Amino acid sequence: MPLTRAELARYVDHTLLSPTATLADVRALLDEAQALGAYSICVSPSMLPLPWPTGDVKVATVCGFPSGKHTAEVKAFEAARAVEAGADEVDMVIDIGRLKAGDAAHTEAEIRAVRSAVGAAVLKVIIESAALTDDEIVTACRAAEAAGADFVKTSTGFHPAGGASEHAVALMARTVGGRLGVKASGGIRTHEAALAMIAAGATRLGLSGTRGVLDGAAPAAADY
Repeated sequence: MPLTRAELARYVDHTLLSPTATLADVRALLDEAQALGAYSICVSPSMLPLPWPTGDVKVATVCGFPSGKHTAEVKAFEAARAVEAGADEVDMVIDIGRLKAGDAAHTEAEIRAVRSAVGAAVLKVIIESAALTDDEIVTACRAAEAAGADFVKTSTGFHPAGGASEHAVALMARTVGGRLGVKASGGIRTHEAALAMIAAGATRLGLSGTRGVLDGAAPAAADY
């Protein structure tokens, strides 16, 4: 069955992570997320705390973004400060180079440090799947699960290797087996692409062009 517009919107972290974003841009993002029925907004930690109520819209942020080349202690501190400032969810970037060098223990340790720092907040782990082999994707997902993460996430959207792919999402979903969520993010610009990611196993979508994606969604039954 096709998803209605409202159903698809509930998958969406409506995202603005541009380095040039202003507080006025974030206000517009929140207004649009509320109008569209998105699950959350995702903004840079420097924009927190937000000076307005967000209603039913959750607030997500990032840490170690976008390179992941920060120490675990710095990531944990950044994440903790973001939660103190009102973030409901934190999307952390792992050190991709350490993972690719075979140091999965470091990957697990840095995720565990951020997990401890954010308390009950939702923790998503960005693995930059387009830059990894299939074996590395599996290793990253297993490290995230072992460290207590809530989601694994494909991409920052800033890596030159690219963003989300159906193949990576499906592999991540098989690896975590429903025990963690899977967030597809990076380069999802059409309704068809969004549905393909969900069909592959995504349980959350990171979108910046949310309205355009939702415009292709089926209307609610009452609208027929």
